[in-house]
Amino acid sequence: MQPLILASASPRRQELLTLLNLPFTTFPTDVDETLPDSISPIEAVQQLAYKKAEAALQAHNGSIIIGCDTIVVHNNHILGKPADREDALQMLSQLSNETHDVYTGVCILSNQQTLLFYERTEVTFWELTQQEILAYIESGEPFDKAGSYGIQGKAALFVKGIRGDYYNVVGLPISRLQRELSAFANS
Repeated sequence: MQPLILASASPRRQELLTLLNLPFTTFPTDVDETLPDSISPIEAVQQLAYKKAEAALQAHNGSIIIGCDTIVVHNNHILGKPADREDALQMLSQLSNETHDVYTGVCILSNQQTLLFYERTEVTFWELTQQEILAYIESGEPFDKAGSYGIQGKAALFVKGIRGDYYNVVGLPISRLQRELSAFANS
């Protein structure tokens, strides 16, 4: 098999990818993540995953690249990573006592082929108090995460329910990736 490269600096994605028992290396990419306002969540995550994979392929020609992007969507509005404390407070207040969607786009890319897919998971939060939100912001966890939270950390206490792939919310739908990667390698 060609060398496998994960185009991500995320320790969560790296940890999940080890579950496949395949050797891989990481190559974080820095791509412009600006998107048109009218783009759908599905198009957004797939486009960004492709951009990240493509940037890594340019540096690792002949490899198989996995690029990923995760977004949180509430009321048809994409919630990215918070710019500051106020932004995190606003996002978490929006998600309180609500159901939102988490989309992860994945691109598997080589010189010969491209495979794009996405997963969607519904997450419902309990009603959060201002004190809970502020304490979470003080922990520092929200600042590098879409929607201002990481389900695998302290925000696990916010989750009332989930419908879909938990690992998708963490940032990599690993069971689907395993199946898609197998099909990719055999085609």
